[in-house]
Amino acid sequence: MTPPVPFFDRARGDLAMQGELTAVFQSVIQSGRYILGPEVEAFESECAAYLGVRHAIGVSSGTDALLAALMALGVGAGDEVVCPAYTFFATAGAVHRTGARPVFADVLPGSFNLDPASLARALTARTRAVVAVHLFGACAPMDELLAVARGVPVLEDAAQAFGAERAGALGLLGCFSFFPTKNLGGFGDGGLVTTDDGDLADRVRALRAQGAREKHRHTLVGGNFRLDALQAALLRRKLPRLGALLERRRDHAAQYASLLGGAGLPISLPDAGDAGHTFNQYVIRLHDASLRDRLRGFLAARGVGTEIYYPAPLHLQPCFAPLGPPAGALPVAESAARETLALPIFPELTGDEVARVAAAIRAFFG
Repeated sequence: MTPPVPFFDRARGDLAMQGELTAVFQSVIQSGRYILGPEVEAFESECAAYLGVRHAIGVSSGTDALLAALMALGVGAGDEVVCPAYTFFATAGAVHRTGARPVFADVLPGSFNLDPASLARALTARTRAVVAVHLFGACAPMDELLAVARGVPVLEDAAQAFGAERAGALGLLGCFSFFPTKNLGGFGDGGLVTTDDGDLADRVRALRAQGAREKHRHTLVGGNFRLDALQAALLRRKLPRLGALLERRRDHAAQYASLLGGAGLPISLPDAGDAGHTFNQYVIRLHDASLRDRLRGFLAARGVGTEIYYPAPLHLQPCFAPLGPPAGALPVAESAARETLALPIFPELTGDEVARVAAAIRAFFG
């Protein structure tokens, strides 16, 4: 029996490093340092060098990276923060947790990243920040977004784009996730905030430690957003391998494009024109939305794992629906939620497995 093609399989990569990771785990136990400390400091320094930024601050998750970045800017009640309607919930959830109002803008039909024209329409006198998401590993059009924002701080939600060209160094602050499925996937939750602004970096460092720059002296009201030493130590051993892992993702994307792109199928493939695309997800778009779930079921019956990112745009989520806009107002985001399907793309996927996925898709359209 032919084994299934999983949508994602972390064990393949982790088991290849098992000896090294076990030694790292033992070294942290022997050190007795579990919260911040030298492993976190070393990881922050290595990430800053890799990403080309002055400051990198380890935090407890990608969600907390967004929250700490917004708090560092002083975003709060009465403010508005513009973000795309088609992205993971945490982007807008972090805005809401500050007391500010998330304002949803539409996305571009090709990349699904924030549409500069829609951003322009969403800006008001109350706009305190903009969150641009580098969705699926492709950077948003930051030059255009920065021009439209006209001085309003632009944050990068780069949770899916660690290693994409200049991601985390394009806006005032960058926010990353080390959730296990991400490009640089950790062994639990973890995140990072990046910036070239020393004052903002100092505020984020204080905010992650209950607002204290020194023990028991709290100049701000922060949270417990600290990165664990064990996570940092393990991630440090993966960081030098990241370039090779991203190249494997790009190779898989190129193979999908070769096998599916010239077949005349009623689907659109991700644009690989951006050399920095990291393909954290490989998301196709069906021209007929009624076929999306049928294709997914067809692939599942043949042992191929898929996911839907994302089945509902944020402005239509029950908790945000009262904020508006109504259904139909952001047509690209709403269409994307109905028409997209993510295929397996993780680095340890084999060429034969990619070929099986592509063959199954061609068989569906017959």
